[in-house]
Amino acid sequence: MNKTTLILLFSVFISNNTFASKNVDFAKFDEVSLISELKNNSSKDTGTSIKAISSLFLGIPYYVGRLIGSNVEKEKLVVDLGKLDCFTYLDYVESFRRSKVINEFFENLIQIRYFDGDIDYLSRKHFFSDWVSGNKPNVNDVTSQVSTVTVSVTKSLNQKSDGETYIPGLAVKQRSITYIPSNAVDNSVLSLLQDGDYIGIYTNIDGLDVTHTGIFIRGSNGPVLRHASSSSKNKKVMDSKFMEYIKSKPGILVYRSSRS
Repeated sequence: MNKTTLILLFSVFISNNTFASKNVDFAKFDEVSLISELKNNSSKDTGTSIKAISSLFLGIPYYVGRLIGSNVEKEKLVVDLGKLDCFTYLDYVESFRRSKVINEFFENLIQIRYFDGDIDYLSRKHFFSDWVSGNKPNVNDVTSQVSTVTVSVTKSLNQKSDGETYIPGLAVKQRSITYIPSNAVDNSVLSLLQDGDYIGIYTNIDGLDVTHTGIFIRGSNGPVLRHASSSSKNKKVMDSKFMEYIKSKPGILVYRSSRS
C-alpha cells in the first residue's frame, strides 16, 4: 500500500458513504508510517499515543484556510496532512489517536470536526470549546482539575463587539469558558498536566474562546507546546517552550482525551 492506495481508499470511503467530493493529500505520509502508528495505538496509553502521533507532523508547513466550505460554498471533507493550521492539526492527531485502520480515521475525523457527523459548514466545530460541547464531546474539559485558580467567563461566541458575526449564518452561542490565568500556571499545575493534553490559548476578544491551540508535551528539556505556529518566522508544526509561550497570554484551557 502506498499514498496512491490510501487516496483510493479515501475515494471508496467517500463513494460508499455519499459524502462530499474528494479533497485529500497525505503529503509525506505513507503506508509504513501511518499503518504502523495506527496498529500500535491500542497498546499505548492515550497521552503516549498523542505524543507519538503528533511528533509525525513536526516540520509540516502552517497553512490557513485549507478547509473548504462557507455559508455560500458547499462544505467538503478535506484531509490534507501537508498543510495545517492549529486546529486542523488537532483534528488529525485526535482522529489518528482513535483509529486502528485508515477507514476508522476518516470516520473519526468526521465525528471530531462536525457536530453529529454532519459535513456542513454550519455544523463544523468552529470554536475550541465546541470540542467539549454537544451530544458527543470530543474530549473532557479538565481545566478546573489541574488548577484551583480558574476564571469562568460567559462569552457570546461568534458575536463581535460591534454586533456582527464572525461566521454568517451561525447562531451566537452563549457559553461559559473556564481558563487558568497564565500567571497561575505554576509547578503544581505543570505536575498535573499530562502528555497529550489539548491546550487552548484563552482570549479576551469578544466572540472568541481561544486564539490558538496546541498540545502539551513533556520534552527532554522541559514542557513544550507542540503546535502549528502561524508566526512569520516559523510557519510550521514545532515545539515551543511551554512556560515561555504562555507567559504573555491571558490564560489556558485544558482538554483531555480519553481512551475510546
